[in-house]
Amino acid sequence: MIRFDQFSLARGAKPLFEQVSFSLNPGEKAGLVGANGAGKSTLFAVLRGELHADGGDFSMPASWRIAHVAQETPAVERTALDYTLDGDTALRAIEARIAAAERAGDGAAQADAHAAFADADGYTAPSRAEALLLGLGFTLEQARQSVGSFSGGWRMRLNLAQALMCPSDLLLLDEPTNHLDLDAIVWLEDWLHRYPGTLIVISHDREFLDAVCNVTLHLDHRQIKRYGGNYSQFEVLRAQQLALQQSAYERQQQTVAHLQSFIDRFKAQATKARQAQSRVKALERMELIAPAHAASPFTFAFRTPDSAPNPMLVMEDVRCGYRGDDGNETPVVEHVSLSIQNGQRIGLLGANGQGKSTLIKTLAGTLASLSGSLRTGKGLQIGYFAQHQLETLRPGDTPLQHLARLAPDTREQELRDFLGSFNFPGEMATAPIAPFSGGEKARLALALIIWQKPNLLLLDEPTNHLDLETRHALTMALAQFEGTLILVSHDRHLLRATTDQFMLVAKHRLLPFDGDLDEYRDWLLQHAAETRAARRLEAAGVSPAESDGAASAGNRKDQRRQEAGTRQKLAQLKKPLQTRIGRIEKEMEALTGEKETLDAFVADPASYASEQKTKLTEAIRRQAEVHSRLEALEAEWLEAHEELEQIG
Repeated sequence: MIRFDQFSLARGAKPLFEQVSFSLNPGEKAGLVGANGAGKSTLFAVLRGELHADGGDFSMPASWRIAHVAQETPAVERTALDYTLDGDTALRAIEARIAAAERAGDGAAQADAHAAFADADGYTAPSRAEALLLGLGFTLEQARQSVGSFSGGWRMRLNLAQALMCPSDLLLLDEPTNHLDLDAIVWLEDWLHRYPGTLIVISHDREFLDAVCNVTLHLDHRQIKRYGGNYSQFEVLRAQQLALQQSAYERQQQTVAHLQSFIDRFKAQATKARQAQSRVKALERMELIAPAHAASPFTFAFRTPDSAPNPMLVMEDVRCGYRGDDGNETPVVEHVSLSIQNGQRIGLLGANGQGKSTLIKTLAGTLASLSGSLRTGKGLQIGYFAQHQLETLRPGDTPLQHLARLAPDTREQELRDFLGSFNFPGEMATAPIAPFSGGEKARLALALIIWQKPNLLLLDEPTNHLDLETRHALTMALAQFEGTLILVSHDRHLLRATTDQFMLVAKHRLLPFDGDLDEYRDWLLQHAAETRAARRLEAAGVSPAESDGAASAGNRKDQRRQEAGTRQKLAQLKKPLQTRIGRIEKEMEALTGEKETLDAFVADPASYASEQKTKLTEAIRRQAEVHSRLEALEAEWLEAHEELEQIG
């Protein structure tokens, strides 16, 4: 168990934690949330043993192995596969023992070391490392390339693979989805569901937190408070607690005002002095309740476009790709025929490297098409947020200078007012942006786009540097945007809330995807299962053709007999799974009914009356339990169906 007891810590003169107490049980998966600068990364440093308490206690089992994602990746010449295997330091130590014993010619030591190697699953380690790399979006060919050949984002994926390769009791993940596409995020969620150890994750992706975590740790005002349930459940509980706290504060303030009024009126009168003094002592004894304080959420809105051409843009048999200096063409997405109508809200799906960004660049006009026809509607005004949009900002310039370049004839006060609405007030508007955080720069990039009143928004991973509050503000603004939207994002909450149709970029084609994000997740998991099955056959030396043709051996009568026997065996294998699925569905149905009842009770304002307090507290507790159990059952149901599909 991880236990913090009256834990206090300061960095320099700044206190970060004051008398913090909470605990985590083995196997729990916790989301660590709080404002930027609240101390999330500092807490990770404490858990890793890099910082120590100024007061109070922190304890965790001494035998626990801790895995975390390195923030730097050396540009070494080791292959990606070897770099991933380095994450299992115990296995590497055993390999060193084997090599030393072989050099010394010590047969007994070799035998001991080889036994330890087998106990550590050393013979399966390369295939396990390959599975991690494939899940995170690498190909088998890339697994053999050197670490130094990869870009920064892909090196961070290698660091994540190395951390997951490490056998651990505690896994610490700091923004693990930042450099992943949606496919890799779905794979990571599935992997973390099966991870048996304790997990603590920092993330601004609320749907990822909802899918993975069953505990939420909230950092606020130098305190860490534990909530049962995922991020969405935490939001509900937190809002309810703030409402109850505000109500209690207002009632107490009335009592304080009444006591103070009596003291002020009668403290000078001899006949009332004793009563006045008793009320002074009552005030001193009273533990004052703090007013509920929730930071004012940042909000903004898109300006109404000046025109709405229809169609916005038409592509006919367009080839999207790159043309080198030597004239050679590298097509990425081919035969694109698309008519973008006014008011459409499209989410683009597909793995990294399939061409989503290339397609968006072609639509935005920053990348010329290789062939085909692209026509724009009259009055089209595109707002384009590129995946690396922050690199287009000038570090030495101020927010005001950036905006003034777009609107040279606009009064400075009007520009300042606009920047103020994006949280760039006063001196911040006239300060160089070089020291700004990634989130602040992303907010400025959005402001510059919004000033231009676009009627077609092309957004490529706009949330990469945004915290939860700003992501929420962007989601609300896009939901109310009156123009047309094409969005690439790994943030499923943003996709669900702002788009109403999906298209898939895969195998060099743009295809409609007739389904929602849950169906896309199921499709990804099924595709991953098929890939794993194909790799198992390949490892066993069986080609797909041989596997498919095995049933055709012998005469027709033998074949029918074999098929009948196969069906019988399959039925025997399927029966326990089908029984298990039926049991899960029955329990899910009962819990869904209970959840609807609890949700209705918690949403009813009458439930917050003082006489209902005990019942409300119990309902909230049970609501979290039911939600958590439903998520576990859903994961179990999906796993059972996946096994059933693999059998049949």
